Amino acid sequence: MTTARETVLGRIRDALALAPAADGAPVPRAYRTGRTLPDDERLALFTDRLVDYKAQVHPCTADRTAEVIAEVLREKGAERIGVPAGLDPRWLSAHDGEVQQDSADIPAPHLDALDGVVTASAAGCAETGTIFLDGSPDQGRRALSLVPDLHVCVVDLSSVEVGVPEAVARLVPERPTTLISGPSATSDIELERVEGVHGPRTLAVVIRTDV
Repeated sequence: MTTARETVLGRIRDALALAPAADGAPVPRAYRTGRTLPDDERLALFTDRLVDYKAQVHPCTADRTAEVIAEVLREKGAERIGVPAGLDPRWLSAHDGEVQQDSADIPAPHLDALDGVVTASAAGCAETGTIFLDGSPDQGRRALSLVPDLHVCVVDLSSVEVGVPEAVARLVPERPTTLISGPSATSDIELERVEGVHGPRTLAVVIRTDV
């Protein structure tokens, strides 16, 4: 009698026999690239996708970053805020609550005591409304942006590409990448939408339009 293991291994051998020989040649990647849009159109597309995902969008000029972040935190009643170690301190200069700098020494469950978190971002994709975080010092570890119930993410419009291939090209493959498309949401068997199960219940995106 054939075992399940033998069946699986047999199918793998059959598939390998049909595959072309590996000669070290690079695999062609014919992705469509080079798409561009004027800043206003790229901002409108990115905003439309983010809002469709139920994210809150706050465009602003760079000199109003701290003011807008403070307004968002005040509106959400967020007093105790977590930040990655490399975040620009000027961004929280207008916040009158507590700011806790994150570190690997803080257990992830303790992050749940924060009212929210503020991070920067690595890149964005307008076509899909996706924000990319890569663990850089101004973005922090993945737990920081997943555990607190509010994530205020600052995105420079200059880092937002039209399509996925262009956005991915901005990333460093060796860095840990987190893709964010709206607040955390899932559905049960009756398709009832539930938010905040696997990440922040609220995503506020501050888009700096002149950077």
